[in-house]
Amino acid sequence: MSENVVAPEQRAGAAGNTVKEPKAAVKETSALREWTRSIAFAVIAWLFLRTFLVEAFRIPSSSMENTLLVGDFLFVNKAVFGPEIPFTGIRLPAYREPERNDVLVFDSVEEDLDVVKRAVGVPGDTLEMRGGLLFRNGTEVEEPWAVRSNAAKSESPAMRAKMRDWQVRHLAGRDPATYAPDLHDWGPIVVPPAAYFMMGDNRDESYDGRYWGFLPRANVRGTPMFVYYSYNAEGWRTAPFLTDIRWDRIFDRPR
Repeated sequence: MSENVVAPEQRAGAAGNTVKEPKAAVKETSALREWTRSIAFAVIAWLFLRTFLVEAFRIPSSSMENTLLVGDFLFVNKAVFGPEIPFTGIRLPAYREPERNDVLVFDSVEEDLDVVKRAVGVPGDTLEMRGGLLFRNGTEVEEPWAVRSNAAKSESPAMRAKMRDWQVRHLAGRDPATYAPDLHDWGPIVVPPAAYFMMGDNRDESYDGRYWGFLPRANVRGTPMFVYYSYNAEGWRTAPFLTDIRWDRIFDRPR
C-alpha cells in the first residue's frame, strides 16, 4: 500500500497562502512596539527626574509673599540636599546642607503635603521675636523680604497655647512658668541638632514653625530654582486673559 506524500506548499493549510504575515501587519506591529518603547522610556525618564533632580511646585497660599505669590509655578531643585530613594528611607549624598535664609520646600510635619518657607534658624541658633522683629543669637536679623502688615496682631488663646506647648521645652534663659508667647513675641528658643526653624516671609499670614515647631532635616526636599509660570489667580477667576499672566515673574529666582 502506497503512502500519500504531501508537498510543502500543500501543508500550508487548506485556506491557501496564510503562513506568511502580511507586510502591513508586520509594519503596524513594529510601529506599535517602537511607540510603546518610547512611551515607557519617557515615563521612566520623567520619574527619574521628578524623584532625584527636579519637581514642579505650585504656590497655593500667600504665606511667602512677596517672595512667592499665589499663582507662581516653580521648578524645585531636589538634588542639592540629597534626594530620597523611594520606599527605602535612604538619601543620596547632598551637595550642601540648608543654610540660614534659604527658601526650602519640605514635607509638612502635620499633614501629607509639600510646604515652602524660609529657614531662619539652623542647628545651634538661638531665636526670638520682639515686637515682630527677629533676633538670632542676640542680633537683629536684617530681613528685606519680610512683610509685616499688622504689628498689633495677636493670636487666639488656643493658638498661643499651641505655641507654648512646644516652645517651652526649648527655652533659653526664660522662666517656663511665666512664658506666654504670641505671634510677634516669643523665645528665645534654641534650634536642636538636625533641625531647622522655618517661617513664612508674610509674617502676619503664615502658619509656620512658630506654631508646629522645628523642621527635621529628613523632611527637607529641595529649594526653588525659578518661576516657570505665574498668573494672577484672582483675575483669572473673572476674566482669563493674557493680561493676568505675570510675565515679569517668569524665570524669576526666589531668594
